[in-house]
Amino acid sequence: MISLIEPFVRPVLRLLDAENAHRLAIAALKLPPHVKLAREDPALAVRAFGLNFPNPVGMAAGFDKHGEVPDPLLRLGFGFVEVGTVTLHPQGGNPRPRVFRLPRDEGVINRLGFNSEGADVVLRRLAARAERGGIIGINIGANKNSTDRIGDYVRLIETFAPVVSYFAVNVSSPNTPGLRDLQQAQMLDTLLERVMEARARASATAGIVPALIKIAPDLTLSELDDIVGAARRHRVDGMIIGNTTVTRPPKLRDRAIASEAGGLSGGPLFALATRMLAETYVRVEGAFALIGVGGIDSGSAALAKIRAGASLIQLYSALVFHGLRLIHSIKSELSNALRQKAGNGINDLVGVDAAAITAEPWPV
Repeated sequence: MISLIEPFVRPVLRLLDAENAHRLAIAALKLPPHVKLAREDPALAVRAFGLNFPNPVGMAAGFDKHGEVPDPLLRLGFGFVEVGTVTLHPQGGNPRPRVFRLPRDEGVINRLGFNSEGADVVLRRLAARAERGGIIGINIGANKNSTDRIGDYVRLIETFAPVVSYFAVNVSSPNTPGLRDLQQAQMLDTLLERVMEARARASATAGIVPALIKIAPDLTLSELDDIVGAARRHRVDGMIIGNTTVTRPPKLRDRAIASEAGGLSGGPLFALATRMLAETYVRVEGAFALIGVGGIDSGSAALAKIRAGASLIQLYSALVFHGLRLIHSIKSELSNALRQKAGNGINDLVGVDAAAITAEPWPV
């Protein structure tokens, strides 16, 4: 139902404060009937991190922060849904307003600050739907006032291992002071050691749940070398590239809104995030798969991410401007691309442009 009325409702939602519009969208997704839009193209199936994805298009973290609507999102055609970011204890995040649209740039700035209902609430929701299947990941982060941030990640992994398909260890949000310090070599090494130990302990009852790390697109290449080195050393299952950026591309047209503090997502992030994806892909050397995020607003953008090194992709901000029909459009374009290339699947396209992208001038 929501897919039918959305073209008429979306212009109204844009008149509302961005966060209020988001809450209305969540409420609408809870309404019946919940009918899957279309059958999946078998050619779009992807195996990554030991999981079988029906298609490579995922809902990025940030939309369903509290695990309220993962199943309606799967029925709308997403191949997987990433819930969160979830923190161990409830916290309100930063003061409102804290989400800002850049309409002319099709971008969004947020400084939410890990607003979360906390692990206990989200655990109850995910446990209640655990038998329904589908790939549901959880993006986890540390509480702002935590005295042991690494300990927060450890406890979150132990808590959620029985009810999720994978973990995304978020060390890259720009809206929690000091969080990105966890990307620095020594701290990341300690974090990953304890995260993987916690995952191993949880496997006794939950099985092996893949652990991924989500990084910022604002890293230097030297910092990226350290992160990939640590990820390979500790045998993480994958990486997500990347989070929002604190930079502001000079070509932004909504300059007044762009001055707001926070992380920028959407169209303006595409070039930077795709370059960082390609740089990561060539460093990983096939050790694990990557998820590409940032500025995907069409099938051609999704295909570019895959060719830059992503086995899977995620989107969120583009839905604000293009609506839910974008999901079907992207999958349709990917199916057409595979038919034209006479390929056997998405894996035939992963990373084919990565080396060439890394030789291009740095995006601005």
